[in-house]
Amino acid sequence: MDDYPSDGYVDEEEEWDREGLLDPAWEKQQKKTFTAWCNSHLRKAGTQIEDIDEDFRNGLKLMLLLEVISGEQLPRPDRGKMRFHKIANVNKALDFIASKGVRLVSIGAEEIVDGNCKMTLGMIWTIILRFAIQDITVEELTAKEGLLLWCQRKTAPYKNVNVQNFHMSWKDGLAFCALIHRHRPDFKDGLAFCALIHRHRPDLIDYHKLSKENPLENLNTAFNVAEQHLDIPRMLDPEDMVNSVKPDERSVMAYVSSYYHAFSGAQQAETAANRICKVLKVNQENERLMEEYERLASDLLEWIKKTTPWLENRTTDNTLPGTQRKLEEFRDYRRKHKPPKLEDKARLENSFNTLQTRLRLSNRPAYLPTEGKWSQLERLDHLAQKFRHRCEIHEEWAEGKEDMLQSQDYLKCRLNELKAMKKKHEAFESDLAAHQDRVEQIAAIAQELNVLHYHDVQTVNTRCQLICDQWDRLGTLTAQRRQGLEDAEKILEKIDQLYLDFAKRAAPFNNWLDGAKEDLLDMFIVHSIEEIQDLVEAHEQFKGTLGEADKEFNSIMNLANEVQRLCQQYGLTLRENPYTTVSPSDISNKWGEVKQLVPKRDRTLHDERIKQENNERLRRQFAQKANIVGPWIENQLDGVASIGVAARTSLEEQLNKLRQFEKATEQYRVHMDELERYNEEVQESLIFENRYTHYTMETLRVGWEQLLTAIARNINEVENQILTRDSKGISEEQMNEFRVSFNHFDKNRSRRLEPKEFKACLVSLGYNIRDDRQGDADFQRIMSIVDPNNSGYVTFEAFLDFMTRETADTDTAEQVMQSFKILAGDKPFITAQILRQELPPDQAEYCIQRMAPYTGRDAVPGALDYMSFSTALYGESDL
Repeated sequence: MDDYPSDGYVDEEEEWDREGLLDPAWEKQQKKTFTAWCNSHLRKAGTQIEDIDEDFRNGLKLMLLLEVISGEQLPRPDRGKMRFHKIANVNKALDFIASKGVRLVSIGAEEIVDGNCKMTLGMIWTIILRFAIQDITVEELTAKEGLLLWCQRKTAPYKNVNVQNFHMSWKDGLAFCALIHRHRPDFKDGLAFCALIHRHRPDLIDYHKLSKENPLENLNTAFNVAEQHLDIPRMLDPEDMVNSVKPDERSVMAYVSSYYHAFSGAQQAETAANRICKVLKVNQENERLMEEYERLASDLLEWIKKTTPWLENRTTDNTLPGTQRKLEEFRDYRRKHKPPKLEDKARLENSFNTLQTRLRLSNRPAYLPTEGKWSQLERLDHLAQKFRHRCEIHEEWAEGKEDMLQSQDYLKCRLNELKAMKKKHEAFESDLAAHQDRVEQIAAIAQELNVLHYHDVQTVNTRCQLICDQWDRLGTLTAQRRQGLEDAEKILEKIDQLYLDFAKRAAPFNNWLDGAKEDLLDMFIVHSIEEIQDLVEAHEQFKGTLGEADKEFNSIMNLANEVQRLCQQYGLTLRENPYTTVSPSDISNKWGEVKQLVPKRDRTLHDERIKQENNERLRRQFAQKANIVGPWIENQLDGVASIGVAARTSLEEQLNKLRQFEKATEQYRVHMDELERYNEEVQESLIFENRYTHYTMETLRVGWEQLLTAIARNINEVENQILTRDSKGISEEQMNEFRVSFNHFDKNRSRRLEPKEFKACLVSLGYNIRDDRQGDADFQRIMSIVDPNNSGYVTFEAFLDFMTRETADTDTAEQVMQSFKILAGDKPFITAQILRQELPPDQAEYCIQRMAPYTGRDAVPGALDYMSFSTALYGESDL
């Protein structure tokens, strides 16, 4: 798995597997597919490859392939035919692939030049992943998972198609045909591949006539349709797909990715066409409404033009019949002619409003009817509406401007804020100049309404006058605010310089104060008179610098006072210093604290000197006693350890010596108690080091405890050895032999042997442990006895127990079980009656209470299981 690259576009288990290419069928499929994929791109450059192993060896077509699929220019290739020219070209191609974020593992130019089929196919697969599959994104999944999900969604409605992978799911061809049929259903001959095609081109495949039983026909159908109608080259061989136990996954992925790109491009084109049709349909409907409005408006205006003279003609023949006839004509006009025209006018207004709404919603410019079709009244209404609209825009723009210009907010801001405010005011002045035209337009419209005798001209004139008066005030206030901003800027620049000077001097002085305060409050820890004397001398030197520090403090505070005076004089807001977080109050408070801490430090150093003198006395006192007790404990430990090592005395004599050590140690305890009292005084004085002795109370306690433990342990071990010797019948000579052998191999006197040392000890005692597999098995059995917990070592007690068991006659679980069997008359169980007859009463009751009931087929009432009881007796020791 490490021979080919892991590019991050597929899961780790999908990385190129060099060993996988040992399957000839897969290698054959990959060569066909990868060759067809490369040619589908190389033909755009007017060339192709025949043998993927050979045609990329000189690197020229490899570089051309990368240029075609990436659309980028690679470095100029070397045209020579020598091997180093070919390696150089391939390296340029590999460097380009690496520059695209692809990690190449174990693919070298030399292997490609040498025609290494495995490496060449691995390289081409890497290129396919990077340039054909990486950009496939579906719901933020990886490229492979996204492509698989796309196929599953496209083929979901199709019967007999279940895409779960890129090998077996495509073997019958149905999936490809389904994808084509999805877009083009008019093709009548063609199933895994068919579903993929049918999904996107349902006109190309009649999917319902396909059969799962004809995989070869389905595959040929899908591949032919894809090649002829979708411009997807035939990359797979139907016979290879059908005859393979498992089609090559990478070949299928490469081919399926071509479908994805072909169908996604077609879908984008379809979406673009739909968008254009939608826009054109909206435009056509708008034009129809405009034409209808023009027609209705023209007809209505024509009728008005004809009817107006008749209505204005009020002459009669001065006779009653003539006047009645005239009146009847007017009544006929009101009843028959005017109502339909009013309906036409209402329909015209509705059509106009609908048209304007549609244009506004579709981001089109408003519709303006043909010039000359408005009446005088409509012209006045349009001008009045235009006047009101412009006035509203201007009044909305001017709202709050006077309050803004009269505000003295610049007196409460920082210098940088004031500069920004000044820039903002300059922008406002430009905006004000731009609005001059709008005000003039408002005045011009008002003038035109006056000329045309607009019915509400008084309201128009009043509103126009208010706007003009406000405009004059805005000009005056703008000049006043500009002057105020300039004056404030000069003062703030002076204050800013004072702030900067303060920051430059306050920062180092503040650091000095912090350091001085930290030194004066330092909870120093000293261990000698010399150390406290060094602290006293350093403190005296510090006090010599306080005079200069006081001068610096006064200079810094004068800068802060000058800032405060200027702010009060000009009514400015006193703000924090922008150049430092240190305030004058911080400096003043810290300087006061330092002056108060100096005498306190004097008293602390004086008290510490007295304390160190007392500590020196305690150190000497403890060291004098410790230098006596420590060597005594070490000598006693050596004496205890020497007992039994030489093995020249009997166990009783060793026990007697140990008792003497125990008594001497108990008598020496008073010295330890006295040393504990000295140590208590040392601890209360917080003394942690003592240059007069290398002994500490902790090491002495540990040594004392080790001594007591060693004596007690040795006494116990000797007593156990005596007990073992007496109970097992071991002679004193045997016991000494065991001890001498154990001590001989216990080189570090740890009273335990490692397995190798234990084996050598057994050999020295006459055990025949062969140096072969059987000998190793015998030794492991012995180790399981002496080291049941697998601790990795053998103690002297375990060694002694093993040796005594090997040399003495001991009872075993089998022997006890055989004894019970004799009492039971060769039966596998025993009764309470027999136990009470054959054993003493207390031992019989002991067995009866602890034996489990016997559950065998031949059990009798009250039968007891003596076998499990015998095993339990030795359950803890006979492992």
